[in-house]
Amino acid sequence: MKRVLWIGTGGTIASEAGEGGLAPELNSRELLARIPAVSRLCDVTCIQLMNLDSTNITPQHWLMMAGCIRDHYPDFDGFVLTHGTDTMAYTAAALSYLIQQSPKPIILTGGQKPIGFDSTDSKINLQDAFRCATEDLPGVSIVFNNKVIPGTRAKKTRSKSFQAFSSINYPYLGVLRDGVLLRYIRPECAGGPIFYDRLDTKVALMKLTPGADHTYAEFLLERSDALIIESFGVGGLPEEGGFYQCLSKWMERGRTVVLTTQVENEGSDLGVYHVGHRLKNDLGVLEAYDMTTEAVVAKLMWILGLTRKREEVERLFYTPVAKDILWPEP
Repeated sequence: MKRVLWIGTGGTIASEAGEGGLAPELNSRELLARIPAVSRLCDVTCIQLMNLDSTNITPQHWLMMAGCIRDHYPDFDGFVLTHGTDTMAYTAAALSYLIQQSPKPIILTGGQKPIGFDSTDSKINLQDAFRCATEDLPGVSIVFNNKVIPGTRAKKTRSKSFQAFSSINYPYLGVLRDGVLLRYIRPECAGGPIFYDRLDTKVALMKLTPGADHTYAEFLLERSDALIIESFGVGGLPEEGGFYQCLSKWMERGRTVVLTTQVENEGSDLGVYHVGHRLKNDLGVLEAYDMTTEAVVAKLMWILGLTRKREEVERLFYTPVAKDILWPEP
C-alpha cells in the first residue's frame, strides 16, 4: 500500500459555521475520519501545517508548504494538500516553481462546501485527490470536480459552483470516473525533484481600466521589484497617459515589467497592434503570452528570488516550467 502525506492548510473544506460565517476549524485527522474510504486506498499520515482561510495565505506559507514536502519527500509516495479554493491556483503555481521535476504526485484539493454539509463536494474531491496521489502523475496538480489540472494552468473561474476550476490554454491532465483516473497526459519529470526556498514577494499586479494613466504604475513600480500589467485583449497600453515614459524610467532602474491580458483564454500578442508593438520591440517589456496571471505572479517571485540580471530574468521567464508557457515555442 502506498504512503501518502496529507498536509492540511485550512480552507472551506475544513470549515464550520459560526456567528461570523464559515471559518477553518477541522484538522486533517478529523477530516480523514469522515472519509474512511481513503484509509483503504493508501496509508495516510496527517500533518496540520496551518488552518487558514486561503485569503490569508501568503508567499511565506508557500515556502512552508514546499519545505514540508522537501523534509518528508523521501518517506512518501505522494502528497495531498487541502487548501481553500480562493487562492488555490496561486499556491499551485507557486509550488510548481518551488518544487520542479518531481516524479511523485503533489496534489492540491479542497471544496466549495465544507465537509460537514450534506451537499458537500469535499468528500469526492478528497477521494479523487488521494487516488491521484497513488498514481503515476508527476508534479503539482489540482484535482477538483473530477478534473486533473496542471498547477501552472489552473484558475478559479466560478465562485460558488462545484466546477470551480478551469485549465487555461492547456488540456486537462486527466479525469476521474467512479474513482478511476483516466490520464490523458503524463507530465514530464526528472529522476528527483529540484527544490527552491526563496521568493521575492515585491511583485505588483495592475489591472488596466479605460482612462487610467501612468500614476498607478508609478506608485507600484516605486514600491516593487516587478510590475505585471493586465491589459486589454491581445495587449497594449494607452498611447496617452505617460505609460511609455514611466515604464522606461523604472526599467532603467532595474525594475521588471510584464504585459499580460485580462482575457482568460488564448493569451497575449503584443505585436498585433501599434499600442503593444513599441512596448515590446522598443522598450523591451516581457510578454506573458498564454500564461495565467497566477503563474506570472508566482514565476516572477521565483525568478527574482534567484537573480536580478535582466538577461537572466528574461531567459528564465520564457523558459517553460511545468508547461506554464507554450507560446512562443522555445
